Amino acid sequence: MAVEDDDKSFMMKAADLEADLLEDMEAPREGFLTDEQREVLKTATTEVLSSSPKSPSWFMSQHPIKAPNVGVPVKHVRRSHSGKLGKVKKDGGGGKGTWGKLLDTDADTYIDRNDPNYDSGEEPYELVGSAVADPLDDSTQIKQGFFMLLESADDLEVDILDAVEILALFVARAVVDDILPPSFVTRARKSLSESSKGFQVLQTAEKSYLSAPHHAELVERRWGGSTHITVEEVKKRISDLLREYVESGDTSEACRCIRQLGVAFFHHEVVKRALVLAMENRAAEPLILKLLKEASEEGLISSSQMNKGFTRLHDSLDDLVLDIPSAKSLFESLVQLAVTDSWLDSSFVNSQGDGNAAEAEDENLRRYKKEIVTIIHEYFLSDDIPELIRSLEDLGLPEYNPIFLKKLITLAMDRKNREKEMASVLLSALHIEIFSTKNIVDGFTLLLESAEDTALDILDASNELALFLARAVIDDVLAPLNLEEIGNRLAPNCSGSETIHVAQSLVNARHAGERLLRCWGGGSGWAVEDAKDKIVKLLEEYESGGVVGEACECIRDLGMPFFNHEVVKKALVMAMEKKNDRMLDLLQECYSEGLITTNQMTKGFGRVKDGLDDLALDIPDADDKFKVYYEHAVVRGWLVAGWLARHTAFEEDWCRRQDQTFLQVDHQCNQKQHLHSQSLHLQCNCTPNKRIILKPL
Repeated sequence: MAVEDDDKSFMMKAADLEADLLEDMEAPREGFLTDEQREVLKTATTEVLSSSPKSPSWFMSQHPIKAPNVGVPVKHVRRSHSGKLGKVKKDGGGGKGTWGKLLDTDADTYIDRNDPNYDSGEEPYELVGSAVADPLDDSTQIKQGFFMLLESADDLEVDILDAVEILALFVARAVVDDILPPSFVTRARKSLSESSKGFQVLQTAEKSYLSAPHHAELVERRWGGSTHITVEEVKKRISDLLREYVESGDTSEACRCIRQLGVAFFHHEVVKRALVLAMENRAAEPLILKLLKEASEEGLISSSQMNKGFTRLHDSLDDLVLDIPSAKSLFESLVQLAVTDSWLDSSFVNSQGDGNAAEAEDENLRRYKKEIVTIIHEYFLSDDIPELIRSLEDLGLPEYNPIFLKKLITLAMDRKNREKEMASVLLSALHIEIFSTKNIVDGFTLLLESAEDTALDILDASNELALFLARAVIDDVLAPLNLEEIGNRLAPNCSGSETIHVAQSLVNARHAGERLLRCWGGGSGWAVEDAKDKIVKLLEEYESGGVVGEACECIRDLGMPFFNHEVVKKALVMAMEKKNDRMLDLLQECYSEGLITTNQMTKGFGRVKDGLDDLALDIPDADDKFKVYYEHAVVRGWLVAGWLARHTAFEEDWCRRQDQTFLQVDHQCNQKQHLHSQSLHLQCNCTPNKRIILKPL
């Protein structure tokens, strides 16, 4: 009975409170509560919402109560200013800053989205189920974000010293994780200034990370994160899961295993090995195609990884044919099926079709580069120029001569001064034998265009390239005008243009010839006249009964291989004077050891040929002896057959052009004398205040 009395008193109290509140809401100050009413409402609300067993559940269901937000002022009920009579909007049960109906907590709320006071914050739970788009789903926004980072790299470096290196790693990681396409690096570079830090970021990302072997694994582990397995272990796991899949045919299980590998950047290996397995086992082809299609549709293998896997297999078809004779035809059929099922981009077929014409040329270039690296390394070990020239001629690709020059100097710059000197000497020999001036100009242009990339690996690359250019001018490989020609091909403010200016300054300096001949530390530091005196003395000592080996050692000790043509000239002249052919034995030994190159031998014979008229004054039969020595040199291989005829034809052509020049000068002089004689017969009529008039008689 006591409990029932308490319930009845509680119900009567709540009903009286509700009646009072409704009566106050109809008062002129509608929408406001007095302080006393607030206290009563707060007390009643606390009692109703409490867990007291005295509160009947049926009362709570019939009279839901909504507690006000304490401390939040209640706004006036917005009324219409039209003057018309009407009820309060939503019966006072909604709108921004309102509580809803009195004692209304669990019932439906009155929310009108067209209400000027509508606040979306009132319905947060209704937005949870709605689809919210990821703002980074659009790859264009990601590219723009990275590009903005690159543009602000100069400012970032002020606060972060290694900002370039860190940004480069971020870009490389984004490419590896397929967040950015590989083409982003090339396209962004075109939009940035070459002097900006952003451009340097892209260069570092491409050269230091993306171009390195196994770059994906290296980039993934750069910050400590890794799969803790090697590349070979991943390849083995891929092979194992593909074999198990062929046996079981469970595609979902195979996809789960691929996902568990955790090497999204290496999924192109899955594609390649799966395709090879389909070629080897034709019965497994449907299963393999089903797996690749499902992996592509699920987004497990991205389109870039799929294309890369097909590309890798296409590049290795020549080797694969040895084991699978029909590999090429099978590959084409697999490509067609993949494109038809839309899990391989059709651009792959177009790129392969467009590249068929250039593929053979690229293959020749790759093979040529590989061959010349071996040839250059052998030359640095043996110092055998004739053998190198024969090797280049055997390759039969003279159109790639500029690439050989670029590779030669690049490899020499990464070595010691000995190899740099050998490279300069080799350029002189190649210019005489098989390289044209255009080949050398084009080769140096390629070098200077990539000077900034070379500087990443060789710190002093710019100065060393300037020395190579200046040395080429001193050795008559290039003319000074060729430096201007190369400079005109380069951008005005690039590193290559600065190198050209340095080379021109070196060439125009005092005693440039002697200094540049010893720029790599070659030579003994003697002047040219001292070197000539040393050569004469060693030849006289050999002629008086010296040993061939000792004479060769003395020539080698001179340390001036670029000046060995003086040895050839002095030896031939001494042989004519002494009438002793022993000097020819010395030249034969020097040529056999590679001590005197064909280039130096040709220069020496050419200098003797040019001075035969003066030699004939002291040696009457000098012309006949020279022809004998020339035939001996051709038989022994010192000189190229037909050299004398070409040299004589050149001299005759030069003399003929000189004679024509002299005839033109004489003709012009005769015309001047004739005009002068006519001017003597001119009569001068002079009149006051008039101009002088010349009239012929």
